Amino acid sequence: MVDRTVIGACPHDCPDTCSMLVSVTEDRVISVRGNPEQPFTNGRLCVKVSNYQDRVYSNDRLLYPLKRVGSKGSGEFERISWEQAIEEITSRWRRTIEEYGAQSILPYGYLGTQGILNGLSVGDPFFNKLGATILERTFCDSASCTGYTMTIGDSAAVDPESFVHSKFIIIWACNSVSTNSHHWPYIEQARKNGAKIVVIDPTSTRTARLADWHIRIRPGTDGALALAMINIIIEESLVDRDYIEKYTVGFTELSERVKKYSAEYVSDITGISAAEIIELARAYALTPPAVIRIGVAIERHAGGGQTVRAISCLPALVGSWRQPGGGVLQLPFFAFPVNWPQQFRADFIGDNPRVLNCWKLGQALIGELEQGPPIKSLFVYNGNPVVVTPEQDKVVQGLSREDLFTVVSDHFLTDTARFADIVLPATTQIEQEDIMFSWGHFYLSYNNQSIQPLGEAVSNTELFRRLARAMNFNDPHFYRDDAQMIEEAIDWNAPLMQGITLSNLKEKGFARLNIPSADKYAPHAEGNFPTPSGKCEFKSSLAELGDFVIPPFRQGYEGQQKGGFVDSLPTYIPPRNSPCSNPQKAARYPLSLISPKSHAFINSSYGNMTQQLRHSGEQNLMIHPDDANRRAIEDGQAVRIANDAGSFEAIARVTEETMSGVVLAPVGFWRHKSRSSSTVQSVLSSDHADMGAGPTFSDTAVEVTIIQ
Repeated sequence: MVDRTVIGACPHDCPDTCSMLVSVTEDRVISVRGNPEQPFTNGRLCVKVSNYQDRVYSNDRLLYPLKRVGSKGSGEFERISWEQAIEEITSRWRRTIEEYGAQSILPYGYLGTQGILNGLSVGDPFFNKLGATILERTFCDSASCTGYTMTIGDSAAVDPESFVHSKFIIIWACNSVSTNSHHWPYIEQARKNGAKIVVIDPTSTRTARLADWHIRIRPGTDGALALAMINIIIEESLVDRDYIEKYTVGFTELSERVKKYSAEYVSDITGISAAEIIELARAYALTPPAVIRIGVAIERHAGGGQTVRAISCLPALVGSWRQPGGGVLQLPFFAFPVNWPQQFRADFIGDNPRVLNCWKLGQALIGELEQGPPIKSLFVYNGNPVVVTPEQDKVVQGLSREDLFTVVSDHFLTDTARFADIVLPATTQIEQEDIMFSWGHFYLSYNNQSIQPLGEAVSNTELFRRLARAMNFNDPHFYRDDAQMIEEAIDWNAPLMQGITLSNLKEKGFARLNIPSADKYAPHAEGNFPTPSGKCEFKSSLAELGDFVIPPFRQGYEGQQKGGFVDSLPTYIPPRNSPCSNPQKAARYPLSLISPKSHAFINSSYGNMTQQLRHSGEQNLMIHPDDANRRAIEDGQAVRIANDAGSFEAIARVTEETMSGVVLAPVGFWRHKSRSSSTVQSVLSSDHADMGAGPTFSDTAVEVTIIQ
């Protein structure tokens, strides 16, 4: 018997940000389900969270503070009180600051929860006030956002719901069915309305198998394909000259730049036939309104930023911005009037701050980075760096240091928490209050607390209140309760919030921003791009800044310019580790590895849950029959995947779902539960993409051998 139903919101780093209905009996959650009233959620939750109550009540759930009693990595702890935990943390920090300075302390976290209160920025004011090293969080979309912003500005762009009006849809480096599943019904409706669906991806993903046309492309060569499309569209006079003249800058220079990117030239680069490239360019230009959905994976190679620059030029070239359902969809979160300065509190940052990029954690922990003092304390929340950070062997080596004081706040004893000195229990979404933006639709969501926290778990907001009190911080900012924080999190007077009140939002659970309906919304029909020129910049005026990181990835810190030359025009930057660009490395490591998100995990979240593991199975590696035959690998055999950085083991799946020369290993499996005490992160590089300090995970060369 259900006592009450509470309206909540999915907490995860996912574009769908679903509205959830939580059924509660006697302060215990019985079930969760999708809210049928929320149009985007439409009554359905994905396999990741449809049994969220099992996560809350898991026997492995952390409910009390713990102190390490065994060796680092052993997972051996004893229960302590919160008073003891806070005293241990703050006393150790005071000694560390006295001896090495506050910059020897490094916070490490991202979007383990996406709540505005408990997510991205929850710890920033505290660590900024402490004077700790700033973490540059370029986990995803930083290179993409940089290239996108340089071209069309920080525009929310296409309404995902307007895809129903599209006639030609390109899903580029995005497995929508697995990672954006609530958007797929809009795409299916477009097909019923006559649209053609094209997927550009090296592998036959769930999405590709449902498309009308799957174009297989070599990893990291997407920029060359986009430039070839631009070249063909210009050469064959398929452009919208009126739109170009009124609403763009740099067309003449762009036309000159792309001349060398003929279909034949790009065919050799991408592995796509010249005829198919020409057909794609013509169909895109001649089937309005056309729309492109780019995924996070589009940036994960040496030229990721310039790839997005090129793709972002295409809609203006053919005038697809003129109608609803035309343009490019990247991250609608730019629309949400979040009061980020209040969240980040960059004004708390002192003089001469140190910034450390998230991908360099392993190097920082083992002393390979020479800037500033050594890292003597690591504080991890909203993250599991052992499983999501590259150079896994270095990360583990660093975490094993006896002189590194590590604190982890989490729901479970993750691979990272096993190396901690102090482990703190965090609340799940249904045990806390929060408000949610989305990077996949235009609905603001409210998460009402469903039950009281289990055990002694506390929310992230409460955790940092306790730490601030123990460190004797005076600023009233640190002692606001959650209700006050929610009031201050959003600019409630912004035009986009017209008609939305906090009380109504709490009661209903969601509200669409004050944006025209999907059948009327065409934000750049007459230009109005949020760029310095107000136009789509084929030639970017922001390129003179050099390689920069947009503020959200640096906690709002405005000293984000990094210097270095950035081409003002889109160009193709080859992968660093492809056979054609690095033949010497290819002789030893001839296979390109990609590591997409799992269908059943959110990064490493749910990599320990029974239902999700049953769905995903053991860590596997997709390999093409031609590549398997050359190595005498049979389906179901255990194999080792290796390069100079490290190795991991997996079960071979011999299949034509991936193209020859490309192997695929889904990310998210936990290290201590794996065959080799290592995961795919062990072979990934910490090298950055061309701009925005983005990752290069799809720019990885490996060899695969049978485990004897």
